[in-house]
Amino acid sequence: MNRLLNVYCRALEAVCALFMAAMVILVFGNVVLRYFFNTGWLISEELSRWLFVWMVFMGAVVVMRERGHMGTDMVVVRLPAWAQRLCLVVAQVVMLYITWLMATGSWSQVMVNWETEAPVSGLSVSIFYFAGVLFAASTLLILLHQLWLNLSGRLSNAELVMVHESEETAHLVLPAASDSTTDERR
Repeated sequence: MNRLLNVYCRALEAVCALFMAAMVILVFGNVVLRYFFNTGWLISEELSRWLFVWMVFMGAVVVMRERGHMGTDMVVVRLPAWAQRLCLVVAQVVMLYITWLMATGSWSQVMVNWETEAPVSGLSVSIFYFAGVLFAASTLLILLHQLWLNLSGRLSNAELVMVHESEETAHLVLPAASDSTTDERR
């Protein structure tokens, strides 16, 4: 399952790169056309906005897989391993519930907007909202896999903390009360 999720996330990364390239071409091309030729692509703004939303949702799936979302670990790291495991289970169950809400809400928007056409492109607006469905379905699979690894005891103690403080603050040492220490740190 790990290998399959890794391949899937690499594919999402590749699609994100393609979407970014398309956005650059659309926006830059539109700027050049407006500046030099006093014209432009009407569809440029709409498509670049849609590509951006899709790219954000696909990127969020990749970051979820890599456990790269922001968070704080100042309480969890001080707990014993069994309590860290319990906190992780609770967090994963809550995230599964929130992801389920995201899936049902996004699917509802897809169905409501199925026949609604975008103003410029004429494409179904449901394509825009389907990004949330893709995100929710992908995240549900990742979370279920992580929950299974956690409950089956396949996670090491180091993997029980889902997020870590940023590298900048992780090694930060509080300065001493003297002014000389503060001046040395600057």
